[in-house]
Amino acid sequence: MKDYEDAVAFLGQWGRFQQVVFFLLCASILPNGFGAFSVVFLTDAPRHHCLVPDVNLTEDWRDAIIPIEVVNGKQQLSRCSRFRLDVVRNFSARGFIPGRDVNLTDVEQEGCVDGWSYSRDVYQSTIVSEFDLVCREQWKQPFTSTVYYLGVLVGAFFSGQLSDRFGRKPVFFATMALQTIFAFFQVFSPSWLAFAILSFISSMGQISNYVSAFVLGNEILTGKPKVLFSSLGVCLGFAFGYMMLPLFAYLLRDWKSLMLAVSLPGLLYIPLWWLIPESPRWLLSQGRVEEAENIVRKAAKWNKVDAPLVIFEDYSIHADESKTHLKQQHNVFDLLRTENIRNTTLIMCLVWFSLNIGYFGLSLNTSQLHANPYISCFLSAAVEVPAYITSWLALQYLPRRLSVVSVLLLGGLLLFFLQLVPESLSELAVALEMLGKLVITSGTSLLYGYTAELYPTVLRNTATGTCGGIAKVGSCIAPFLLQLRRYFMSLPYIVLGTVSVVSAFAAFFLPESYGQPLPETLEQMPKRER
Repeated sequence: MKDYEDAVAFLGQWGRFQQVVFFLLCASILPNGFGAFSVVFLTDAPRHHCLVPDVNLTEDWRDAIIPIEVVNGKQQLSRCSRFRLDVVRNFSARGFIPGRDVNLTDVEQEGCVDGWSYSRDVYQSTIVSEFDLVCREQWKQPFTSTVYYLGVLVGAFFSGQLSDRFGRKPVFFATMALQTIFAFFQVFSPSWLAFAILSFISSMGQISNYVSAFVLGNEILTGKPKVLFSSLGVCLGFAFGYMMLPLFAYLLRDWKSLMLAVSLPGLLYIPLWWLIPESPRWLLSQGRVEEAENIVRKAAKWNKVDAPLVIFEDYSIHADESKTHLKQQHNVFDLLRTENIRNTTLIMCLVWFSLNIGYFGLSLNTSQLHANPYISCFLSAAVEVPAYITSWLALQYLPRRLSVVSVLLLGGLLLFFLQLVPESLSELAVALEMLGKLVITSGTSLLYGYTAELYPTVLRNTATGTCGGIAKVGSCIAPFLLQLRRYFMSLPYIVLGTVSVVSAFAAFFLPESYGQPLPETLEQMPKRER
């Protein structure tokens, strides 16, 4: 059977048709980068302490009613307790002076029974201040991020199968609508539970339309533009959206305004339905040769070239045979059918998991890196640009397996070195963490291209979605992994580094796909050389 790329070679690689598809799909990724890490600002906890109601207290007792605690060697107001209000009112009425007439260590304390007072120095409001996710409810802060990434996991798992069965384009636009609508509904959440449920549904669309756009571009484009799209274009679209997040968060200090900024841009992408076509590769894999030819002929008109009378001649001959073969639909279990595909899938899932837990762990940690969370987030986003350029160069000139193994080893070593940096050299620690983020981000970008090259057309979206879904288990764990710093500051970095190094050794057993055409069937999948 004639290779697809040979059949459409008359179009050229970079005509008007390819340019429109390339830039529109890259632009469709902007909201993904913008929304993926909005939880950094939505769930950040402003400085807070127990609310003191407007009762008759002297100024001395009003200043002293919140106990002083020592946290990490620094004194700060207690966040979850105050001296008993009735006792303090009694001392105030009798004219006692705190610290002179009364030893404060002997005064009984109570919880924040009247609520909390939140600082507005950085944020006007977050969901933490809106729903009081502090003290006993503090576990809901990281769990909100986990719920979001659980939705990403579910979306990645099911969207791949839906896309392989019903087409790239319908799933791409359906999931974009899902993301936009439910992110908008979050603005009106009456409770944390409602916010979390809507976040889960919205995030299912977030990853699904990203994966669909990625696969759609990989299957429509050919040659160097395809490599540029998979390694640089789609990733830079995500990075630029990510870099816009701290700017909007800085200008919109209220969480509801930020959610509107996350959701409403999705409406701008409605006209793309008439500009982005279905994947001809997918149509051919379903035996729908005539529809695939119509799309390619339209592309030929856009590129001002003449199409041959029959474009997919070999496909046409075998169309009936293909349709008969496709009565047996492929699904996620085909990823475990043979020893070759099973070993490849298991190792790829481990590598995806390792890079994702590192990527999201370092990304969600940005609010702890610098006194200004907006600067920290921008640095974390900006470092992705050189990371994606590095990934693009690697995909152009380096073997895939060697690139992935190198990224995992270097990223793991950098995370191990972080714990050796003394606290007095905080700038060096930030620089090392950003370098680690750069390396791990480039590896994450590499994996999308590597996975697309390893799996055949009939399973490509399912494989990308499944591996990405398993990887999102890492992103679900990452928010709670960061909480380990309460017990030992370097523990999160030790765990991330260990997982990365172990995955590097497993990646040695992956097959090589560099310089090989995209496989169309399971039999054409690259195999590990023994």
